[in-house]
Amino acid sequence: MLQVKNVTFSYSDSITLNNIDFSVKKGKNLAVIGESGCGKSTLLKLIYGLYDLNEGQLFWNDIEILGPKYNLIPGMDFMKYLAQDFDLMPFITVAENVGKYLSNIYLEKKKERITELLEIVEMTDYANIKAKYLSGGQMQRVALARVLALEPEVLLLDEPFSHIDNFRKNSLRRKLFGYLKEKQITTIFATHDSSDILSFADEVLVLKNGQLIEMGNPKTIYENPKTKYIASLFGDVNEIERNRKIELIFPHQLMITDKSDFKVFVINAYFLGSYYLIEASYKNNTIFFETENDLQIGSEVHLKKKP
Repeated sequence: MLQVKNVTFSYSDSITLNNIDFSVKKGKNLAVIGESGCGKSTLLKLIYGLYDLNEGQLFWNDIEILGPKYNLIPGMDFMKYLAQDFDLMPFITVAENVGKYLSNIYLEKKKERITELLEIVEMTDYANIKAKYLSGGQMQRVALARVLALEPEVLLLDEPFSHIDNFRKNSLRRKLFGYLKEKQITTIFATHDSSDILSFADEVLVLKNGQLIEMGNPKTIYENPKTKYIASLFGDVNEIERNRKIELIFPHQLMITDKSDFKVFVINAYFLGSYYLIEASYKNNTIFFETENDLQIGSEVHLKKKP
């Protein structure tokens, strides 16, 4: 189990993370979400041991995770951390980058391991290409393969799919998180993508201004967001006052009806493949809802919340 006990950290006089306290069981996936600058990346770096804590402690089982004051080379051997800069060696091949930390004693096993990892990240065809010739998304996939090479006990990923094309991202996510579950690798990943959270996280941790404001099951938090801030991390959300009560309603939770007191006027329509996202005006506020068909700008529509 990974334990983060009352951790506080600051780069300067301003506190970056304040009294963060949680734990993650072995083999579980924890998504860390929050607006930019809330402390997600800093939390991953602290867990890896790149900085010294102001207050608190970090443990992996019975091993205390310590920072640079206590380690000549920062970082813990049983962990791997993938930052957003990838840190590949540009003048060696993709295969050589992936196998950088693998032993040369058993070369055949090393080659087999590199092949396996390149298949997971769908980079087999680029094995003999030098890293400097890769796109940002390709570099990110190679960096993912490299941090998996020694099968760490704990994997820390900072926006692991941010540079990868959408058409490839879904397949890669399924392969990667399937592999992590199979190997029971405890994974903590910072992300802005709701698909990462809802499809692959066992738990989600929400940060705001360096504070842990919510932690729990992703589906539960998505279906019952306590604040608009939390709801907005999963996508567009409407904050609607009806019957003297504020409701947080996602666009897909609204539907057109023949008659209701919830009357809106269409401002715009955005085609998104299988549906249209409609932007509308309601009591001088902008709201969003989804329909199967396009709607004429300026038209009047009556809505209700889906049962």
